[in-house]
Amino acid sequence: MSQSTSVVLMVRPRHFLSNPETAVSNVFQVRHGAGAADNARASAEFDGLVEALRGAGVDVVVIEDTDDPVKPDAVFPNNWVSFHADGRVVLYPMMATSRRLERRPDVLDHLHTGLGFDVREILDLSEQEASGQFLEGTGSMVLDRENRLAYACLSPRTHLQAAADFAQRMGYELVMFEAVDAQGNAIYHTNVMMCVGSKLAVVCAEAILGDEVREAVLRRLRETGHELVVISFDQMNAFAGNMLEVRGHRGEGRMLMSARAYASLSADQLTTIRKYLEPLVVPVPYIEDCAGGSVRCMVAEIFLPRSN
Repeated sequence: MSQSTSVVLMVRPRHFLSNPETAVSNVFQVRHGAGAADNARASAEFDGLVEALRGAGVDVVVIEDTDDPVKPDAVFPNNWVSFHADGRVVLYPMMATSRRLERRPDVLDHLHTGLGFDVREILDLSEQEASGQFLEGTGSMVLDRENRLAYACLSPRTHLQAAADFAQRMGYELVMFEAVDAQGNAIYHTNVMMCVGSKLAVVCAEAILGDEVREAVLRRLRETGHELVVISFDQMNAFAGNMLEVRGHRGEGRMLMSARAYASLSADQLTTIRKYLEPLVVPVPYIEDCAGGSVRCMVAEIFLPRSN
């Protein structure tokens, strides 16, 4: 089981805008707008990320968003789907009704029949929506795939029942906690406050509520062999927690991060990161400001085996 992959899925936006439905629970959305100009700017940043990943040797499967229905957050596929090395695909319960439209069976069919990925089972957790239980994929959870741990902070988009359902069915141990920003707002997605790579973990420790809980989370990260880069609230707000370890075709590791996140890091923090991974830095400021997510949110990792 590898923690990182060299194959990812991305969805090019067709109707990108700052979604007022998601802004209620996402304080990272600080800019609001709508229209063709917004989509053009988001698409340009999207294409820049695709180019940077491919330049680093990462295979990017680009899916085009559809015109109908309108899906303002389609650029963030990691919230509705995750792909696993045992051939399982998980579909997730989403809080915003507008985001539930992003789940697309045709994408799974294309991966299987068109690109030769072995999809052995589809585990659909979206039924949890009926009981008001939500779990937005690898936004709500940060997965340590090598050690079978799922880190998750409780929020309006991340509920215990749904997370426990995932953990039980997928064979993960759940590490759940509460986390807030400097103003006391619940952090909407775990992947904006922490990142877990093969040997390195980035975490906004001061966001975790409770001294004992905080120390337990940090201890678990260290016990699984991770050196920690502890970031501040200000760095978290710059999306320094929203990083992702990826691999090129030759196995070389990179730490994907936005230009804003990179600029927020200290020299010592960058030195620690470079002990393990060279930063792969891509500017996505418009997507960050309008949609409240960064580069990690734009990428769904594909660990599926290839069909024989």
